[in-house]
Amino acid sequence: MPNGWSRYHSNEPKGIRVYVAGARGMVGSALGRRLQGAGYTLVQPAVRVDLRDQKATHELIEDLKPDWVFLAAAKVGGIYANKTYPAEFIYDNLMIQSNVIHASHQSRVKKLLLLGSSCIYPKFAPQPLREEYLLSGELEPTNEPYAVAKIAAIVMARSYNRQYGTDFLCVMPTNLYGPNDNFDLQTSHVVAALIRKTHEAKVSGAEFVEVWGTGTPLREFLHVDDMTDACLFLMEREETAKLVNIGYGSDISVRDLALLIKDIAGYEGEIRFNPEMPDGTPRKLLDTTLLTSLGWKPSIPLREGLTAVYRWYVENADWQRR
Repeated sequence: MPNGWSRYHSNEPKGIRVYVAGARGMVGSALGRRLQGAGYTLVQPAVRVDLRDQKATHELIEDLKPDWVFLAAAKVGGIYANKTYPAEFIYDNLMIQSNVIHASHQSRVKKLLLLGSSCIYPKFAPQPLREEYLLSGELEPTNEPYAVAKIAAIVMARSYNRQYGTDFLCVMPTNLYGPNDNFDLQTSHVVAALIRKTHEAKVSGAEFVEVWGTGTPLREFLHVDDMTDACLFLMEREETAKLVNIGYGSDISVRDLALLIKDIAGYEGEIRFNPEMPDGTPRKLLDTTLLTSLGWKPSIPLREGLTAVYRWYVENADWQRR
């Protein structure tokens, strides 16, 4: 699969120790692959640490002594998960990010990159979404607890930069997809859910696949490998903005996404939309003018990326369902 890695990186040893918080997830594992391929030294704990525990998190950062930290650990999920577990979404994320940010400051980490989410922007903000729209209006109710937690992390990083002179960056990726995604239908995002539903319908010979909502909302999707390229591109710059959108640059309706995945999977049944279920925000397209002006742009087309991820899922489907 093409990616932008060779544009910015070599595999020569960098002499920089990097800790990826959340290294087992889709984003964290992608960052790990890229960092190792680029010559960075990954430092990870031998056993899993609960980052909601302040003392354990501080001891972890002190022990690992990283130069850089990527904060990819988070409780994430789609509309169903956000509606079902709102208390967990705000509590877990507030605790994880607060502990990692504070411990990084105390241990004098040179750089930290916080991965936020495009859901931080107001539900009815002008499109495409610019960085300055943060805190300019009401949030989408279905994921408000998660969004509030992420906004708190951004404000916390800004505050530490201002008071302590730290170099903490915040990036706002659009909707991500890629290998090692979460394909649990109760907690997954739309791409992973559609891939699983469509594949299982194909295998079982089901007449239709049900998709939540009307299919009209517009969403932007970025392959996780493009996202990691952008993150490292920003981290390797001596000076950069502290809040940066990372997006693909164009969007697609949920209906057209479902039909695209149907075509990729070779499924011959029907796609049925359930308008009684929530749509979420009508449109979410990030303005990436700032990032592109610095010299970065994505390189993985949506169809090509989805085809590769569908193939990965089919090869790993039995493991994913456990």
